[in-house]
Amino acid sequence: MKTEGLIAATFGTFREDGSLNLQVIPELVDKLVREGISGVFVCGTNGEGPNLTVEERMQVAEAYIAAADKRIKVWVHVGHTSISECRKLAAHAAQAGADAISSVAAFYFKPANVQQLVNSMAAIASAAPSLPFYYYHLPVLTGVAMDMVEFLRLGEDAIPNLAGIKYTAHTQHEFQACLNYKNGKFDVLYGYDEMLLGALMVGAKGAIGSTYTFAAPLYLRMMEAFKEKKLEEARDLQLQSVEMIRRFVKYSPIPAQRAITKMLGYDLGSCRLPLVSLTEKEYAHLQEMLNEIRFFDTLEKCTINNPQPAVH
Repeated sequence: MKTEGLIAATFGTFREDGSLNLQVIPELVDKLVREGISGVFVCGTNGEGPNLTVEERMQVAEAYIAAADKRIKVWVHVGHTSISECRKLAAHAAQAGADAISSVAAFYFKPANVQQLVNSMAAIASAAPSLPFYYYHLPVLTGVAMDMVEFLRLGEDAIPNLAGIKYTAHTQHEFQACLNYKNGKFDVLYGYDEMLLGALMVGAKGAIGSTYTFAAPLYLRMMEAFKEKKLEEARDLQLQSVEMIRRFVKYSPIPAQRAITKMLGYDLGSCRLPLVSLTEKEYAHLQEMLNEIRFFDTLEKCTINNPQPAVH
């Protein structure tokens, strides 16, 4: 089954001392359900998964699965520098009731070719054979930039539960090729929020991204406008996304996005080192820049114009 709509790559939730704050998660999940999100992607890049212990990652996964309560899908990122730890996280995700698992490539000792990458992912996926497995293609951070069509070709037999790819790369031509591999056999979700409209143009049905955590109504309205062939409106909304992202990347992206989430009333706490939260001055400057482009006004307008069903 293909994933449609938006999967929010959620941020970590911490107390000021850096410890986990799981109590924030149900409120955040309720917000995402109200806004029409299809699922959450937890313990990934934006969730600071590499900054968490394996035990903490298990706690976070359990908290999201409980909060979602089958209303939306929960995808658990199980990537780690150790394949043994990946397998442990994958098996736990299956036992805890996750809907899918995903893993980046090893990012310290890297696979040297596509076959080694497939072998590594096969070892991880086999620890949770009942769950769909998605390779998390993230070359800008992992340094592993390989042919993803070749990965699908080699992986379709080696990884029985291979469902597709979380494709977070700018190479939209390859993304399109993956979408159309064997007449669309695999579920390929796009991972660059600022290029979502282009991905829709080449056939994307679903996407996973960080800004969907706080700006889902904007993107959902853009997707509706695209379906309605209101292309000028869709382009304008994508540009609003681009302008918003251009402003927050003036700071460290994850702390800046956490700050925007706080501006909207959801305080997720501080980051963990080596990430550092924005200072009060930086927070105020970011808010000012977003107000200048009327980001919050646009978000509110999209919420009103594209309402989602209430939580039951």
